[in-house]
Amino acid sequence: MTPRTPKIPYGGDYNPEQWPEEVWDEDHRLFTRAGIDTLTVGVFAWSLTQPAEDTYDFTVLDRILDRAAAEDRRVCLATGTAALPPWLAKTYPEVNRTDFEGRRHRYGQRHNFCPSSPAYRRLSTAMAERVAERYAEHPALLAWHINNEYGGACYCELCAEAFRDWLRQKYVTLDALNDAWWTTFWSHRYTDWDQIEPPNVLTEHWRGPDHTAFQGLTLDYFRFTTDALLGCFLAEKEAIRRYDADTPVTTNFMGMFRPLDYHRWAPHLDFASWDSYPPLDAPPTWAALAHDLMRGLKDGAPFWLMEQTPSTTACRDVNPLRRPGELRLATFQAIAHGADAALYFQMRASRGACEKYHGAVIGHAGRDDTRVFREVADLGGELAALGDATLGARTPARTALLFDWDSWWALEISDGPSRLVKYQDVVHAYYRAAREAGADVDVIPQTADLTPYDVVLAPVLHMVKGDLATRLEAVAARGGTVLTTFLSGRVDEHDRAFLTDVPGPLAPLMGVRVDEWDARAPEFTQTVPELPAEAHLVFEILLPRGAEPVATYGKDFYAGTPAVTRHGFGENGGEAWYVATALGQPGIDEITRRILARHGLLGPYADHPTVETATRVAPDGTRLLFLLNHAQEPAHLTAHTTATDLLTGKGTEPGAPFTLDPLGVAVLRLQEHRQ
Repeated sequence: MTPRTPKIPYGGDYNPEQWPEEVWDEDHRLFTRAGIDTLTVGVFAWSLTQPAEDTYDFTVLDRILDRAAAEDRRVCLATGTAALPPWLAKTYPEVNRTDFEGRRHRYGQRHNFCPSSPAYRRLSTAMAERVAERYAEHPALLAWHINNEYGGACYCELCAEAFRDWLRQKYVTLDALNDAWWTTFWSHRYTDWDQIEPPNVLTEHWRGPDHTAFQGLTLDYFRFTTDALLGCFLAEKEAIRRYDADTPVTTNFMGMFRPLDYHRWAPHLDFASWDSYPPLDAPPTWAALAHDLMRGLKDGAPFWLMEQTPSTTACRDVNPLRRPGELRLATFQAIAHGADAALYFQMRASRGACEKYHGAVIGHAGRDDTRVFREVADLGGELAALGDATLGARTPARTALLFDWDSWWALEISDGPSRLVKYQDVVHAYYRAAREAGADVDVIPQTADLTPYDVVLAPVLHMVKGDLATRLEAVAARGGTVLTTFLSGRVDEHDRAFLTDVPGPLAPLMGVRVDEWDARAPEFTQTVPELPAEAHLVFEILLPRGAEPVATYGKDFYAGTPAVTRHGFGENGGEAWYVATALGQPGIDEITRRILARHGLLGPYADHPTVETATRVAPDGTRLLFLLNHAQEPAHLTAHTTATDLLTGKGTEPGAPFTLDPLGVAVLRLQEHRQ
C-alpha cells in the first residue's frame, strides 16, 4: 500500500537540522513557490536525537515536524539509523564493520554498522521505537522511512557465527550442506559447523569476494547478508508497529543493486521506493528497467521515486549537469513506469562535507531565480494540475522479463566460461529491445505468476529454481513465446550443475542440446549472417533436438551451426527461442521484434526510436498512454487514437499529426478505453 494522497507527493530529502531556524523560514517560502508538499526528514539525525546512550533529545525534530504541519506539508519520517553516532562506535567497537581483508574499521562514513551486532540491533530498534512512540499521531506524518540505502557486507566474528546459525536453519544437517556445496571437491567436507568460515581474503577467496572456488558458500553468504540486513529492517519495523499499526513503512532501494536481493525484501515492505541515479552514459531504458524492477517487487503496485537529483550528482569522478528539460523528462518517465511520488535529494544544498556540490532544489545562496529552481517549480505546477489522475494506476503488460539476483550472483562468481559476461548488460539489452519496440514490460522474479503474459524474456537465466521450467513450458503450451539465452539452465539453487544436457530443465522447451561452448576475448567477433549483428564473448554450439535454426555462425569450425533457434511447442502454436551467443543490440532488436509482432505487441510508435511509450490503467479503468521524447529534436507523430493530453488539455484524433517537443512529454487519456 502506498500512502494515500490527493496528488503525486512532491518534494524530497530535507535536513533543516543543518541550518538555523531563520533559514527554515526562507526554505518554506520557497517550497510553497515550487509546489513542494512532502519532505523526507530525519534520515541522518541519530547523533542529534540521541547525543548519548542514556539521553534522547527530540527538540529539533519536534520543531521540524511541527513546522511542516503548520505549512500543510506531509513528512516521510526516517528512523535515522543509517549512520552511527560517534559515541556508539566508541562505546561498542563491535558495531564497526570488518572488511573482506579482515580489518575492523574505525568510526566514519555512513552505512557503517555490522548487521549482526547486538548493540546496533538493540540501540537502533530502541531509536525506532522512541521515534514511533513520539510521532505516530503527528498530523504531518505520511510514511515511515527506515534506515537509508541499506548495503555493504561485514566479515567479523559476529557475522561468522550468525552465518553458521543461518546455515543451520537452512540446511539442518551438515550432510545436506556438504552436498549443496559439493565439498568433496578439494577435500573440503565439513564435520562441524564451527569449521565453516565466511568468505574472506584469508580463506579460499584469493581473487576477491566475487571469484571463488566454492560458489555455493559464496552464494549463501550473499543470501545471508541480504537476510541479515533485512533482519535489521524488520526489527525497526516491528518497533514502529508497536505504536503505529497503519502508516505505511518503506526503505529506499537502489534499483539494480547487486549486493542485496530485493525480492527477498519485497514482502516486508508496505510499498517499494528507490533512489534513481542512472550511470552517466546510460540510455533511457536503463532507468526504465530499474523503475519496472521496483514496480515488480510488489506485484505491479506503484512505487515511490524517493530520490533523484534536480541537477547533478557529486559522487562520481565526473558529474555532468542535467540539461534543460531533462529533469522533467526523467520525472515523467518514473511516473510512466509506476511512480506515485517524485522526490529529490536534496532540498537545500549542504554547506559542508561530501555532498556540498550535490544538486539541490535550493542552492547555497537560497535563490529562487535559478534555472534549476524554476524547472522544479514549473514541474510542481504540472503535477498539481495532474492531480490524482495517475495515482494507483497499474501497467497492463503482456510481456515479462525475468530478473533474478541468484542468477546474477551465480553467473558472475563462476569460473568459466567468461568473466566478461555481465548479467545486467545482457538483461538490459533484451529489455531495451522490448521497450524500444513499444511493449510494456513487467520485470518479475522467478516465482511470479506467468499466466498474464504472452511473452516471457529470460536472458542469462543461469539458475533455474523450483518449478520454473514447468511454468515456462505452460506459457508456450497455451500459445505464448519464451526466450532464453546462452548460459541459461546451467545450475540449481545451490549452484550445482544439472546432471543432464544443457540447458538443463529448459532443454525440452528449447528443443536444443549444448555439448560445447567457446569463449573468446572481447575483440574477437563472430558473424551471424542472417541477423544485422555480430556476436561476441560466448558461443554455444547447438545440436537441435526439434528446434529449427533461425541464424547461424559464420566462421570457425562451428560455422553453419545454429546461433539462434526457434522451437514450436505444444498444440497452440507456442514457441521457444534460444539465443546461443552474446548478440549485438541490432540482432537482439530484430529477434525481439519478431516475437512481439507475432503477439501483436509492437507499440504504435515503435518506428520512432527516440519516443518512449508506457501505459498505465487507473483504478477507475481510465487508460493513460505516456509519450516521452528522449531526443533534442521534435518528434513528429501521427495519432493512433482519440485522446486528451492531461498536461496541455489538447486533443488528438486518429490519423492527425502532432508533435512532441524536444525532451517533450504527453500524458494521453485514451477516451475509447474509459469505463
